[in-house]
Amino acid sequence: MNFLQSALRSLTMTKPSPEALVESLRRAIAAAEDALAASATAADGADYATLSRVAADGRNPQAAAASQRLDRVGGELRAVKNALLGGGAPVAATARPHGDESVSSARSSGTSEEDAGDQREAGELARMACEGDLLMVVAGHLRVMGFEARKDAVLIFNNLLKAETAGCSAVDRVCADDAAVLAALLRGYDTQEIALNCGAMLRECLKHEAPTRAVLNDAYFWKFFDLVSVNNFDVASDAFTTFKDLLVRHQDIAVDFVDSNYDKFFEHYKLLLTSDNYVTRRQSLKLLGEMLLERSNFPVMTKFIASADNLKLVMNLLLDNRKNIQFEAFHIFKIFVANPNKTSSVKSILLKNRDKMIAYLSDFLTDRDDEQFQEDRGVVLEEIQDLE
Repeated sequence: MNFLQSALRSLTMTKPSPEALVESLRRAIAAAEDALAASATAADGADYATLSRVAADGRNPQAAAASQRLDRVGGELRAVKNALLGGGAPVAATARPHGDESVSSARSSGTSEEDAGDQREAGELARMACEGDLLMVVAGHLRVMGFEARKDAVLIFNNLLKAETAGCSAVDRVCADDAAVLAALLRGYDTQEIALNCGAMLRECLKHEAPTRAVLNDAYFWKFFDLVSVNNFDVASDAFTTFKDLLVRHQDIAVDFVDSNYDKFFEHYKLLLTSDNYVTRRQSLKLLGEMLLERSNFPVMTKFIASADNLKLVMNLLLDNRKNIQFEAFHIFKIFVANPNKTSSVKSILLKNRDKMIAYLSDFLTDRDDEQFQEDRGVVLEEIQDLE
């Protein structure tokens, strides 16, 4: 191979910089957004899946051209993913300030020059996530991405979220600019095709306190009470997983929120407990039991079990014809019974229904192979019998 051939080969093998990769991704997204808007009427819908179906039949050149632009976004995302992960290695949790790594230091630690280059690329992308809008570029345009591209977007986003620089972290960025990144992810639940991807990224954010606090205080939070019951089972399940993370992962934050919004929260929550949807009813009952039995939730628990209306609701659920509903309701009912400081209205209801409850609980789920439950059932029976 002569010198010219070698030089040309080296030139063609030069990898684009992280900045160039992200800029190419921006241009691809902008072109795809324009194409999607222009072909919305022709494709009878402005989303990737619809456009791809129209393009596939070969009868709509405009849709076919737009579909190609959307496919380009996937290619640009793969390039960013490869630069970030360096062929499979996860991005470092901490990205040093730009230019801090050197080939010589990499060599001294036994790392090859090529690996050092990969680390620098990943570090630069991490810096762009911490100090720029790379997270929004990835998370805010899922509707112009296909199935595989959206999976790449989730992988990129969740890895970038671990990044930190001397000045800030990627987690800080998702809360910056009026939490625009979080808002984009939350509103992603409104579009079925991207809901699960947005949910996966959102839950990665919720591992941290600041994003959790921001989401709880966003007006969109209240929409979760509807999302957990939508007809699409996958979306409903994903939304409930996110809903649960918001309420149990960071207890102090969640308790402050629920306690401060007690009336509104339980006005919404009771609709879940009485839902016609069995899965919604069971999941919400189980979650409520977990919340009330959590020690840090004492202020909320005290308010809840002071209410005669809440007791009536739980007693009705205890009589449900589904055994799993009965089981979850029992774990809440026992808190009312075990409370040594029952309100007069709660105590009155228990006394009024004492004989019926004793008869019912004496034969209540006796076939359930659960030693702790059977022990709790015995204690509850004794407490009810001893009521005066």
